[in-house]
Amino acid sequence: MSQSDRGLRRLAAGTLLVAFQGTTAPDWVLRELEQGLGGVTLFGFNVGNPAQVAELTGSLRAAGEPVISLDEEGGDVTRLAYHVGSPYPGNAALGAVDDVELTHRVYRAIGSELAACGINLDMAPDADVNTADDNPVIGTRSFGSDTALVSRHTVAAVRGLQSVNVAACVKHFPGHGATRMDSHLAIPIVDVTMDVLYERELAPFQAAIQAGAKSIMTAHVAVPALTGDTPATLSAAALSVLLRQELGYDGVVVSDALDMHAITKSVGLAGGAARSLAAGADMLCLGPIPGYDDVQRVIAEIAATVPVERLEEAAARVAALREWFGSGTAPTTELNVIGLAAARRAVRLTGATNPLTNPLVVELDTPPTIAVGDVPWGLELPEAETVRLKPDDADALGILERARGRSLIVVVKDAHRHTASRRLVTMLVTARPDTTVIEMGLPVWRPDSAAYIATYGAARANAMAAVELLTA
Repeated sequence: MSQSDRGLRRLAAGTLLVAFQGTTAPDWVLRELEQGLGGVTLFGFNVGNPAQVAELTGSLRAAGEPVISLDEEGGDVTRLAYHVGSPYPGNAALGAVDDVELTHRVYRAIGSELAACGINLDMAPDADVNTADDNPVIGTRSFGSDTALVSRHTVAAVRGLQSVNVAACVKHFPGHGATRMDSHLAIPIVDVTMDVLYERELAPFQAAIQAGAKSIMTAHVAVPALTGDTPATLSAAALSVLLRQELGYDGVVVSDALDMHAITKSVGLAGGAARSLAAGADMLCLGPIPGYDDVQRVIAEIAATVPVERLEEAAARVAALREWFGSGTAPTTELNVIGLAAARRAVRLTGATNPLTNPLVVELDTPPTIAVGDVPWGLELPEAETVRLKPDDADALGILERARGRSLIVVVKDAHRHTASRRLVTMLVTARPDTTVIEMGLPVWRPDSAAYIATYGAARANAMAAVELLTA
């Protein structure tokens, strides 16, 4: 390979954020970092405990100058606390409180934990305006459905993270909140006029740009008025014209995971990578699925098809980001008390709870989204019997018999999106009007129960706040 070819390959590899299985870095990742690989994205399967993550990131940093990223939104989407649930409430809870100083403090605390583990880019906050109640992938990840509220809390989150020298990556540009399809599975459509897009979807991103957001993540959504049927991740109209020229953004543009079906089932992984760079992205998150051989094919495709000038432009932006990483002082680790305090302020009780008598907690199982993964959720109520049921298989009469003479607590998650959950809850509260229902998703639907608790998220902090209400 000639020197020029090696230089081109290095530029191509420098755009990639790769993933790998396990809690230690494989040799191929370390070798690629030495040869210019842009960095890595960590997932729950890479995380054991903070000390292990710090050791892992140290080994990565010893091999190069990697961007080390993950999705730590707080709430339902967590990687550091993937195996136990996040100690921080997510955006829906923070939006319900609507205290921008609180949001700043929560994100500063999240950033402090990430920095202590050696992570320098957080793929957060979610700046989507969640206007579709049945949105299958955003939901509680959004601060809410009001554009102004989402904008001010997005700014607070960006400033909180970046105050401890962790780069924010504001997502999902140009907006994923009005969709009714998961881009992990297909290409969602945001069918609005450009006027609506500017007034609603784009406003939080404009605010984040003005606040100095270091990176912005693309969405695999098609906006017919802007991108036609092409996902924004692959659209020059979205990334080069709208984001760069019209909104004036010159930070790092990061693609959403390219192993999602919206990309792989349309143009393929390598083709999607090259097209995203050509459209204006600077770094490509490949997602958890691609391995070593896939990475080699992606690098080859980029080197063969993307103009070197475009790769040099991307490299310059990433170099500026790395320089910013090195410009700050080490953050002081904050005691994790703000998470529960925030969750307590977010939780809402309608009606009145009664003293508990030998409580039976019935959790109605809800399939996790791909973005969330298998993060544990539910109540940990002392001295209670807890059962988790699939609502389609649940026997209401059997539950009622089991709960005879006992306090009945039913826990749901986004019941408005699941007919079977609503049907079963309705049957239970009709027979037992003294039932307490706890909604750990968005509180869109509520039954006529004696008490209804809305937590605005299923993080561990949200559950603890609900338990405190029950046992007060």
